[in-house]
Amino acid sequence: MKINWGTGIVLAFIGFISFILFFVVRMSMDNRANHDLVTENYYGAELGYQNEIDAENNSRTKEVDLTLETTDKGIKLVFPNNLNAENIKGTVSLYRPSNKHLDFDLPISLSQDYLLIPDNRLLDGRWDIKVSWQYKGEVYLFKKKITYHQDK
Repeated sequence: MKINWGTGIVLAFIGFISFILFFVVRMSMDNRANHDLVTENYYGAELGYQNEIDAENNSRTKEVDLTLETTDKGIKLVFPNNLNAENIKGTVSLYRPSNKHLDFDLPISLSQDYLLIPDNRLLDGRWDIKVSWQYKGEVYLFKKKITYHQDK
């Protein structure tokens, strides 16, 4: 049987469409290609965004920004030493963009002017740190993206 050029074009189109559909089905069923939203309640979190902007502005204008230090024991969040550490309350959220199962929150309860995040809770790689804290009724926010590497 001889195939003319019109039949060849139709067969090429069918082959190309089959090739594309194969990869679409394969990627949609593959667990490694997880297409979750960044947060579970994305639109609800968006409504509180202005509060975050105000809290970040408080940190800058009142000069109470935190500093971040990497030590051999983990990450050390240093609060301003002119504040009474026992009056600082809040949470530290660590977000791992590559795997939401590694995300965790820590409550802030200080006896000194720093909080240590132990290295056994942190894997090497990219982390987004968000510290939301209050001091004498004022709300403050510190955000930073870091790449953590444990020295072994």
